[in-house]
Amino acid sequence: MTSTARKALDIVTIEMKKDRKFLCNGDRLTTPKQAAQAFCGLVGNPDRECFVALLLDGKTRIVALHLVSQGSLNQSIVHPRETFKSAILANSSAIILAHNHPTGDLTPSSEDIAITRRLKEAGDLLGIRVLDHIIVDTDSGDCQSFAEIGLL
Repeated sequence: MTSTARKALDIVTIEMKKDRKFLCNGDRLTTPKQAAQAFCGLVGNPDRECFVALLLDGKTRIVALHLVSQGSLNQSIVHPRETFKSAILANSSAIILAHNHPTGDLTPSSEDIAITRRLKEAGDLLGIRVLDHIIVDTDSGDCQSFAEIGLL
């Protein structure tokens, strides 16, 4: 009779690490402009693309902001696993996605449309609604909402 070697497994605890505080008024998010303002408050006016998830409670109030990815001038790598990890840990019922176009052009790219569809599908599976995806021009504060133009 042969004996099987036993392997020690790690016992883990999962928790969210809070980096810093962000002041907001606690109101419900009802417009893309409000989400764009929260985005700008988190990332400022970067020279590269930043992709953020605004984590929302059941009354569409922001409970946390998560910088999912910081990329290059015209792209950032976004994966559903990284996008929803913080939303799960924060017990979010919904999220709003936002990213900037440093060029100032608010037109969604084919990649923007594809990742939005993928993230919406992932959110549907997880029970976390993707309410909108907003492209922000951090210079002017203007924004383009996928929900408003029928892409979500």
